[in-house]
Amino acid sequence: MRFNERELISLSRQPSDKAAELGMRGPKKGDVVKKRLVKLVVNFLFYFRTDEEEPLGALLLEECRVEREDSQAFSIAFLDEAERKYLFECDSQEQCLEWIDSIVRASYEFMRKSLIFYRTEIHRMTGKDPLEQYGISDETRFQISSTTQPVSKES
Repeated sequence: MRFNERELISLSRQPSDKAAELGMRGPKKGDVVKKRLVKLVVNFLFYFRTDEEEPLGALLLEECRVEREDSQAFSIAFLDEAERKYLFECDSQEQCLEWIDSIVRASYEFMRKSLIFYRTEIHRMTGKDPLEQYGISDETRFQISSTTQPVSKES
């Protein structure tokens, strides 16, 4: 993926959807758990040394799997590199569950599926396509799949 480092740094300074100091272990063999400030901003998970303002790194939360490792830890692995896991340790089971939920909801794919679900429900209840008024009802990205027909405009 291509990215602009200055834009990522700027994004990392935006108000976060969630932030906390967590234990973090990177995906390399021999990595140890270190305290990191972890910030969720849109669909990026930034991690910082606790005493620095620039991020050490960022994880784009797309095409990844978030799994609970134990009551207070979760991991993130990317589908194209499933053997590389980032481990995060929380202070409580509740905090762990909140992080997992927030990360899952941060992905574009989750938001797209939610939009499709609510679009379908609104159409079922009202007989109207709520995206039609914006002129985007036929766009492929808002369809359930490439083989599924767009929501009918007739009722």
